[in-house]
This record gives sequence, C-alpha cells and structure tokens, in this order.
Amino acid sequence: MKPAPFEYCAPEVLTEAVEVLEQNEGDAKVLSGGQSLMPLLNMRLARPEVLVDLARIPELDYVREDHGALVIGAMTRQRTVELDPMVREKHPLVYEATINVAHPQNRNQGTFGGSVAHADPSAEYPALAVALGAQFKAVGPDGERTIDAEDFFVTYLTTDLEGAEILTEVRIPALPDGAAWAFTEVARRHGDYALAGATSYFTLGADGKCATARIVVFGVGGTPVRASKAEQAMIGEAPSAALFASVGKAVLDDVEEPQSDVHASAAQRRAIAGVMTERGLADAARRAGIAI
Repeated sequence: MKPAPFEYCAPEVLTEAVEVLEQNEGDAKVLSGGQSLMPLLNMRLARPEVLVDLARIPELDYVREDHGALVIGAMTRQRTVELDPMVREKHPLVYEATINVAHPQNRNQGTFGGSVAHADPSAEYPALAVALGAQFKAVGPDGERTIDAEDFFVTYLTTDLEGAEILTEVRIPALPDGAAWAFTEVARRHGDYALAGATSYFTLGADGKCATARIVVFGVGGTPVRASKAEQAMIGEAPSAALFASVGKAVLDDVEEPQSDVHASAAQRRAIAGVMTERGLADAARRAGIAI
C-alpha cells in the first residue's frame, strides 16, 4: 500500500513548524526520521492531512555535554549518537542502548527525538530516558517547557506533548560515579523490537552494599516501567547472585499484566523482564569488577 494523500511541509525554522502544527492541529504529523511513521503511513494506519518534516531545521541536530549531562537535539540521527566518542566514553549506557536500536541502516535515518516521541513501549530509548531521569524540552505556541521522562510517556504511542508542540531536546544526566550498569533485552531477531528488556544501574557505599539502584523494564506495558519495589530490595544488600535472582523475581511485583500478542504472551513478557533484570545486574557487577 501507499500513503493516503497529504500536504508536505518542510520548514527551515522551528517557529514555522510550530505555526503549521497549530494551524492544522489534529490533522498534522511531525516527520523526524520516519522509521516508525513511514510504515504507518504506507499501511494507512496514520492518515494525516499535513506532514511537517523537521529535517531542514539545523538547530535541532547536535550532541554536546553540559555540566556533565548529555544533551541531544531531537533531530540528531541515532547513528551520530552511536559514533560520537564522547558518548561512548562518558555515557556508556546511552551507547549500549543505541547499538540495540534496530540496524545500522535504520539508525542512519532514525532520530533520537523521533524514537522517544513515538513512545513505543518496546523501544530502547524511552526505557533509557526513564532509567537515567532524562528531561525533555518541548516548544509550542505557548513557548517552551520541560517534561520529566516519567511524566512524558503516557501510554502506548502517546506522550505528554500537546498537539502543536515539538520535542526539541533531550537532556540525559550522567551515571553516578562508580555506577555498575547494564542494558539487556530479548528480541525474536537482532534488530527487532524487544519482546522485553531491562536497563539498570546501582552504586555501592563504603560498606560494599548497594547504596542506590535504578531498574526500568520495557516491553511489558504501555510505557517503560520503573521497578521501584525491586530497587528497594537491593538497597543495603551486598551484591550477589542470590540477591540478583531475588530482585529479578521482585520485578514481577512492579509489572502489571502486559498485553499478549502474536510474538509473546503476557506471561512470557513478564518472565523475560525478570530474567533480563537478573542477568543485567550480574553483567553490571562483572563490568564494574565486583565479585559475585
């Protein structure tokens, strides 16, 4: 199939893009990388009257550091993030999530902002954003606002962005000093959306026990799920295989019943999330040189 007819608009400044969206609110879609939107258009699951292409707005394309945080323009290609040496050296969890996104061909065209704004609950970047406490900058007719990652994702393919707002920037805090981190997922084939996965990190106190922990699982609901109960189960405990196994089981208490589909049942997705958490924490410990 081919897309239904639409009007194509390629503004060169952000204000013009916002104006077009405001004038066609409810009938317009933003095109950033197109790796998710184009299939929806081709299958006519999305039928916008107007398509607003952001590719000609250079101010939305950058990767930089600001007081230790990683700041990424919404139109930055995923491949650019992947190949940036600063990202790989100073923000390894961002790099690890990126190399799990689809295939290099997709990452050449797909954008960082496009992925998070699409809000697929099985995608890597939304889970990464929640795990690291990212903030999203959006611009609309009423000006600019900042949205915390845990408030940004509402449900399946739905964000807190208003109809005429455009995501412009993602700000990702660095991992805490000495953090042990991991990103793990299971997909039917490499490059497919994950059936389920987990991203996590933890730090140790002077006593060698877990001082902080952050665990987010994805592919098990309408948004990435922060596993707060599982995090609390780690605090004050010494890293060990037994601890990580119990935390993997505790994740199931944080996950409500996900939807079953042709790729995996709800029970399978929940089980995978628990196993990925356990394996990820063990990988994190080994990567940090922690004996378990």
